[in-house]
Amino acid sequence: GQLPKKAIQLQSVAGAYWRGDEKREMLQRIYATAWKDPKQLKQYKKMMTEAKKRDHRVLGKKLDLFSIQEDAGGGLVFWHPKGSVIRRNIEDFWKAEHIGNGYDVVYTPHIANLNLWKTSGHNDFYRDGMFQQMEVENEEYQIKPMNCPFHCLMYKDELRSYRDLPIRWAELGTVYRYERSGTLHGLMRVRGFTQDDAHIFCLPEQLQDEIVAVLDLTETI
Repeated sequence: GQLPKKAIQLQSVAGAYWRGDEKREMLQRIYATAWKDPKQLKQYKKMMTEAKKRDHRVLGKKLDLFSIQEDAGGGLVFWHPKGSVIRRNIEDFWKAEHIGNGYDVVYTPHIANLNLWKTSGHNDFYRDGMFQQMEVENEEYQIKPMNCPFHCLMYKDELRSYRDLPIRWAELGTVYRYERSGTLHGLMRVRGFTQDDAHIFCLPEQLQDEIVAVLDLTETI
């Protein structure tokens, strides 16, 4: 069937590069919404009005929680003192829960030799999401887009026994990923962020219990 005209509404228009590539032609993007009946459209408009009031970008500035300083570059978040209090409380809770569930907290560097990212496969399969390399003493280094290779390096740093397993390592790892400027959006789409990351080294017969424990921890957090 056809939708009633009064249940359809144009919302906005914007320019968009073809496939997100700023070197290609600009297209016109039209945003619209359509509903079964005008009542649903009215409910949706009310919900969007309320959501706009709670936009984290607006609240972040109004409450002096964080900012994105264009002089430093888009997608890079500055946590102000009030926002840092909130973040610290969240991180303290995160650490307590992980330690209480048998994890050890680790810290790893922000850059590494490019060869590490070639070995891990990131350079082959994730290159478009990585920043350009930097040269250090005639070698190429990469600012990290993920933490995985670092934890693997730590694990193989010594000979381990099956009696040591499972080993659970958790990190609030700050990573950096290349995002096109047109895709950046407040705290939701950025170029540098800290993620809840963990790796578990275990025996095959321990795998099921570890997965269940991870899901339980996820629900708690």
